[in-house]
Amino acid sequence: MKILGIGKNYVNDKSEISTYKNGKQIIFSKPSTSLVENNADVAYPSITKNLVYEVELVAKIGQQGKDIPASQASDYISELAIGIDYTAKDVLNLYRETKHPWDLAKGFDGSAPISAFRPIANFPDLNNINFDLSINGELKQVGNTDLMIYNFSEIIAYVSSFMTLEPGDLIFTGTPASGTGEIHVGDHLQAKLEGELLLDFKMI
Repeated sequence: MKILGIGKNYVNDKSEISTYKNGKQIIFSKPSTSLVENNADVAYPSITKNLVYEVELVAKIGQQGKDIPASQASDYISELAIGIDYTAKDVLNLYRETKHPWDLAKGFDGSAPISAFRPIANFPDLNNINFDLSINGELKQVGNTDLMIYNFSEIIAYVSSFMTLEPGDLIFTGTPASGTGEIHVGDHLQAKLEGELLLDFKMI
């Protein structure tokens, strides 16, 4: 199973999309040990003093594909979930200074809490899906897929031009352009997908 993420994939206004859409998608990966499932609480990692949250929709691949045309790419998604892409920001900044990979800042244990999945049939319009994140009861991030720079189909087509996608692969598709911030021990995170509370856990 591959866990892939796309960086900087949302704008605050649709008019901005053309400015940022240059065909150069930012792709990174996380190991399977980064996953936290079943709404289990997440231990604050000892490797960082600046942990940043990003709520994201997660697409699960349902069939194998390589060089998938964008016109067919949505057929390769079997389910959607909502998840958190955690970043150890201080680690990331250190590695950016030396132009090293992001792996350690993005791929530590527990860096990818993820909800239960819902069938793709529940989402008739992939370009109009609402999701949000609250922390300690306060709404922090609100997203709609209409504000994606690269939509689901474009992401799948791009990634599959480099690597074969297989059933069970997961793609974190980007976080809303506003509202990311630092997380602390004791914080209670709750994320909704189309109004349904699916992700509900604490940092411990």
